[in-house]
Formats: sequence, structure tokens, C-alpha cells
Amino acid sequence: MATFTTSDGLSLHYTDEGAGLPILCLAGLTRTGADFDYVMPHLSGHRVIRLDYRGRGGSDFDPNWQNYNLNVECRDVVELLDHLGLDKVALLGTSRGGLNAMVLAAVAKGRLLGAALNDVGPVLDPKGLELIMGYIGRNPSAKTHAEAAATMAALFTDFQNVPGSRWLEEAEKHYTQTESGLKITYDPALRNAVEAAAKADPVDLWPLFDALADLPIAAIRGANSNLLSAETLAEMHRRRPDMIVATVPDRGHVPFLDEPQAIAALHEWLGLLK
Repeated sequence: MATFTTSDGLSLHYTDEGAGLPILCLAGLTRTGADFDYVMPHLSGHRVIRLDYRGRGGSDFDPNWQNYNLNVECRDVVELLDHLGLDKVALLGTSRGGLNAMVLAAVAKGRLLGAALNDVGPVLDPKGLELIMGYIGRNPSAKTHAEAAATMAALFTDFQNVPGSRWLEEAEKHYTQTESGLKITYDPALRNAVEAAAKADPVDLWPLFDALADLPIAAIRGANSNLLSAETLAEMHRRRPDMIVATVPDRGHVPFLDEPQAIAALHEWLGLLK
């Protein structure tokens, strides 16, 4: 298992596969590098690096939950790039990962070749945030992966035409089976950090999006997303008419990234980076 040690002493897990143009994949808020399993076959011919943020997956939990924030996570990203000896990477960010991409554009733009944002933008729809607060930091009531998969299929009505096998894969990625039931694969204290951020004064994220200027960018949205609205995506496109845009039908937050529309957008974006 590949790891590196951060400047504040945590061991963070990452995977590093393939050769060619380096693509750094950053996952959603509570998720891990496994988020990108579905898109991996479509990124052949590239070097794909996937990081588990601090407090998630195979990385150490931080004893100070206040460090579960974008600034510290972006510092970890830069330290990973230094560890790997990489000057620049293309960044594929799902949800939280896309927010990190925007912060990196503001504070370390020279390390980016471009950014692809999966179902996230500078405005986060309150409906999606409310849903996140309903589950973050809590173990599911389901006792087995099969039960969790069935719950997902029933709960996520914004996803359509998804086979049961995919929901089972999702359950197996994001919950660990124990004798007492399923456990989340991240530090429960992440909830504290999200609650604190929600109580803080609102921050205008548009300057962070605008910091991506002159970098090739793509934005992928689930047609039924409750986090990235069609209006926000349209404003992003207005500000960046050259942005590659894809809307994935039958998907909410977030697309799996192996849908034809997502794959086409990513391939077009990667073509701009070569």
C-alpha cells in the first residue's frame, strides 16, 4: 500500500497506476479513491493517481477534526505531488474534489494542467447539502452490503436505470462489513468539520472558479443533481465559454463517470492537455 507522510505527520494512502499524462483524482467528501474505479478503464494510456484524503479510506484519521478543510487538503495534495516529483497534474475532482481543484487554482495554479469538475461548482445547492447532513458521520442502519445496496436503490430516486450490481459495488466501496454491521470508511468527526463550515459566514466561491482561467476545464453534471444546479452550470459556462460541458441523463449527485457523456467529455478535455 503506497503512503506518504504529511508535514504534520499523518500517513496518507494513494494509488499510482499507469504511465503517461499524470491525472490526479480527488474524491467526494466522505469517499475514497475507489470513487474512480468505474472510469479507470477509460483512462488507459495515462498515469492515474488517486488520493485518500486525511480521515478517509486507508489514510490516517486526524486527531484535530478542524483540519478536515479544503486548505489543509490542498496542502496535502501539493505535498503528494512533491513526494511523487510531479511538477503538474491534470486534476479530476468529484464533488469535494472539484472544490479542492478550484482552491488549488487559486493557491497553486502552477501545479495544474487543467481541471475536470464532476457535479460541483461555485454554488452548492442547499438541497444537496441538507441531504449530506442527514447521513454524514453515521453508520448505516443496514447490516449487510446487500441490505445497503437495496436501500440505496430505493433512496436515490434521482438515479435511474442503474443495475442492482452497481448499487452493490457502491455499498462494498463505501462501507466496511463488521460483526456488528456496516461501518463508514471515514472518520465520524468529519461531521464536526462540515457542521462548523455550515455555521461559518458564507464564502463566495466564484473567485475560486475564476482562478481556473486559462486552464482547460470540463464540467460534468448529473441531470438530476441536487448539488450542482442547471443555473450554476450555465453561469460557469457563461464565464468560460470554452469549458467542455456534459450533462449525464438518469444521474443525480454524482455521475459514476463511466457514462458515455462523461467519458466523451473527459476524453475531449484530456485531448486539450496533450
